[in-house]
Amino acid sequence: MSPIDGVPLTIKDNLLSAGLPATWGSKLYSDHVPAQDEAPVARLRAAGAVFLGKTNVPEFTLQGYTANLTFGTTENPHAPGMTPGGSTGGGAAAVAAGIGPVAIGTDGGGSLRRPAAHCGLYALKPSIGQIARYNGFPQILLDFEVVGPVARSVEDLSAVFSVLKGYDPTDPSSLSALAPPQPLPRRARIAYLPKIGPAPVDPLIAEAADAFAMQLGEAGHFIETIETPYNVDSVSAAWSTIAAAGLHCHLNSVGKREGLGTNALALDAQGGARTGADYAGAMAVALAARADAGRLLSHYDLLVCPSTAALAWAADTAYPAEIDGKPVGPRGHAVFTGWMNVTGVCAINIPVAMTADRGGIGIQLVAAVGRDAELIDFVSNLPPVRALGPARLSRRFD
Repeated sequence: MSPIDGVPLTIKDNLLSAGLPATWGSKLYSDHVPAQDEAPVARLRAAGAVFLGKTNVPEFTLQGYTANLTFGTTENPHAPGMTPGGSTGGGAAAVAAGIGPVAIGTDGGGSLRRPAAHCGLYALKPSIGQIARYNGFPQILLDFEVVGPVARSVEDLSAVFSVLKGYDPTDPSSLSALAPPQPLPRRARIAYLPKIGPAPVDPLIAEAADAFAMQLGEAGHFIETIETPYNVDSVSAAWSTIAAAGLHCHLNSVGKREGLGTNALALDAQGGARTGADYAGAMAVALAARADAGRLLSHYDLLVCPSTAALAWAADTAYPAEIDGKPVGPRGHAVFTGWMNVTGVCAINIPVAMTADRGGIGIQLVAAVGRDAELIDFVSNLPPVRALGPARLSRRFD
């Protein structure tokens, strides 16, 4: 018997499950019902998981909130009227509302970790190659996007990950799942990244992150505050180029664009303007970033930083226009997560606080490629998180 035999869970609408609709949040796929499971879903089914249904996503899972022209807008159960984030917002909202203990989703730029933060949950963004992928929708973000769980406990994350991970000869990249364990030391060297350059962070999130880092130090770990360890502009531009070009290529292969939302049409146009040289340059940036991440996480055992720069905002709005009184663009709330996808490292969102009316606050712990199980074990052995931040936080999330 597997650790998830009989466990009810939900599946994100960009993952294929035989006999269940898979729309990818787009009218282009409104009638699409796959006949076979995508590889991770097949593993879950074989392990005895019970599929409750599919969860909502933004169109093509390329935005940080959860709304589309087919199923409408998903709200945050902890903060009605506010977003659960995206693109695994439907899955995080389902778990937060009690619709199963686990949701299976994807993370291409923070799409598991940020919704988990907004909804007061745990989420694992696995390393590249830990979970095999095939028989699904085209991976327009290449290996930046990985499959992982959102759950109410780190124990549930561990149970689901133990089923999903492993070598599969159909996906040669899954060879990395065979790497031997590299246990983290009892007193870890932890780099603390409170800000990404000059990008604003909500004061409540900043205070909670400072308090969490302090508690790690009190637990005996070595904490060093660092500056942004990579070129934010080049990494962000590389991610955007891959996303836009990937979507444009896919839509060209489909051969139609009727019914697409405004964001998908805009990204499609951007992708059409990219050249092969642009794409190759973006891949070169990604490869260099992966080497830089390897060096950073050879010097430090872990990286800690906020999961989001903003608290939850209005559910029907794609992104907050301001953070801490400063104007931001579409990815201003998401500055802490995309680097982990480009570099392929593993990361866990830990829920640390719940606000009165703006959802939760989450902190990321990040480890090197292949140290997923050790990262889960480290988080499971952390002492209980004390109340964080000022009295404006309504309560600690536990």
